[in-house]
This record gives sequence, structure tokens and C-alpha cells, in this order.
Amino acid sequence: MTTTSIPFQDTLLESLKDPAHAQTYLDVALEDYAQDGDWPFFLTALRNVAEANGGLGVLAEKSNLNRQNLYKALSTTGNPKLGTLGAILRPLGLRLSVQPL
Repeated sequence: MTTTSIPFQDTLLESLKDPAHAQTYLDVALEDYAQDGDWPFFLTALRNVAEANGGLGVLAEKSNLNRQNLYKALSTTGNPKLGTLGAILRPLGLRLSVQPL
């Protein structure tokens, strides 16, 4: 009997189509950033959520952001402004919030 495995990335992207799971995933990425400053991990997580919801091309159209700038903002060396993060999150059905430590 042979079994086939599904690549982790495929499983992750499928799960991130659920807004509640995407929220938890991004919350964990932000917690990591708060603890150790791992901003690239958060940007990768946000990019994964975008990929799960149609890809960066679709997100660029929905957010009215330039596709190249979106790729750059969500790269591991990206440094998006707060307004850009809002423009990215809104079409994904998400928003930023602040909580006490």
C-alpha cells in the first residue's frame, strides 16, 4: 500500500482560506515579532494569506496597489507603511488592532 503526501505549503494555503485561521496565523506572527523582532516572518505570513486568497495579482487589483510594490512590500526585506498594511489587509477581510501587553 502506498500513501501520498500533500506538501505542507499546499495544506497551509488551503487552511488560510478560512479568515479565522488566517487571523490566528497572523496573530502568532505578530507575537513572534513582538518577542524577537522577526518582521520578515510576519511579512511571509501575510504573503501566505494573500497567496491563499487568490495570489498577489488579485490582491494588487483589490487593494489598488502596484503589483511590483506589493511584491516588494511583502518580501522578507520589505518595510511597508501602515497605510500599505491596511490596504493589504482590507481586501483579505482583516484589519490591524492594538492590544495591551
